[in-house]
Amino acid sequence: MSGPVSASGKPAGAFSAWEIGLALRYLRAKRKEGGVATIAVISFIGIMLAVAVLISVMSIMAGFRSTLLDRMLSFNGHMYVQGSVLVSEDREARLRRIAEVPGVVSVSVLNEAQSLVRVGGFTTGAIVKGVRPQDLPANTYVYRSLSEEARRSFGQGAYGGDRVLIGKAMADANGVRVGDPITLYSPTGADSAFGNLGGLEKTYIVGGVFSSGTSEFDQAFIFMPLEQHQLFFGKEGVWDALEVKVAKPDEVGQLIQPIREAAGPGAAITDWRDRLAAFYGALRVERVAMSIILGLVVAIAAMNIISGIVMLVKNKGRDIAILRTIGASPSSILRVFFMAGAAIGVAGTVAGLVLGLVFCLNIAAIQHFLEALLGVQLFNSDVYMLDSIPALVDPVDVSWTAFWALLMSCIASLPPSWRASRIDPVEALRYE
Repeated sequence: MSGPVSASGKPAGAFSAWEIGLALRYLRAKRKEGGVATIAVISFIGIMLAVAVLISVMSIMAGFRSTLLDRMLSFNGHMYVQGSVLVSEDREARLRRIAEVPGVVSVSVLNEAQSLVRVGGFTTGAIVKGVRPQDLPANTYVYRSLSEEARRSFGQGAYGGDRVLIGKAMADANGVRVGDPITLYSPTGADSAFGNLGGLEKTYIVGGVFSSGTSEFDQAFIFMPLEQHQLFFGKEGVWDALEVKVAKPDEVGQLIQPIREAAGPGAAITDWRDRLAAFYGALRVERVAMSIILGLVVAIAAMNIISGIVMLVKNKGRDIAILRTIGASPSSILRVFFMAGAAIGVAGTVAGLVLGLVFCLNIAAIQHFLEALLGVQLFNSDVYMLDSIPALVDPVDVSWTAFWALLMSCIASLPPSWRASRIDPVEALRYE
């Protein structure tokens, strides 16, 4: 006999209705009937939880990565243009051409210099950024955190005035408030008719306190009007760099050539991936490492399927022998038990995807509910400068998780299914 036949009288093909029906019937059978319903449920729950955890952790990591990079790039910029373009006679025209490149959001003139800051009896180091008042809104988080008075007064007065902006962490550490004086020290000093004046001290007024969303930046940086910066640090008329921000920072590499053409000959262009290479590399390594570790958790959960199908094969030895004697081929037996194991994996994966996505999409509401219920703060907004745990669902991560869980379920189903297909019906029925 060639095997079970369909209603038309022809042999049933692979993965036919009778094979699928028999696989599902075996899964539903109670233990006293030789089934493994309890083990199947345990396997299902294990895969579901593993998939949900993998999606949740990867989404939260992606959320933190996106938020952190967004704040860092808002403060630092996405691309930097340096070279002869900064000293050319038509540098203003070149700046405008760069700003007109599709995908470019803003182009700012940037000067940076290190300085000592003295407040009362305390002295600390800082990096002073010179920016034009009209370019300050390009630093999104900094600008939003400033008061209207701080925005209005920045850059007002002769040579940009004497008001500077300091970070909240620096202000808190030194007990400084808006309107207080701080003294800056320039190691180079300004140029005069008698040459360079050497080290120069000047007292400025704190015109505003900003919060960039990153405490390290708030501790280390001071914003000063560009014209005042050039005068104080002996760089009158000098631009250090053009800071470019684009609409899609992840695709910044595609804009290097168009911006180089707009900037003209002699332009040297770097992007945030070069300046933040160590940080960006660490994020990628962490992402890959967590994917591997959590992927192993999914694989371990899928291994429960092996024990369930092994017991099912053992309990159904008599049924296998009878099926073989009435014409079922070894491949049909293999497919029946393979589908039984794969069905557990498919169901667990689908349930895990739903559970993980629901959790990630409602993580803020869940966090606030638990905080209200338990009366504790699960996520300190003062430390992370976020109201809730960020979660970013990446379709690639979800697809990879689903594929990996299904692959592991299928692999786990194969060995016991193969063993079932090798059972000799004569040996199986000998003692029946």
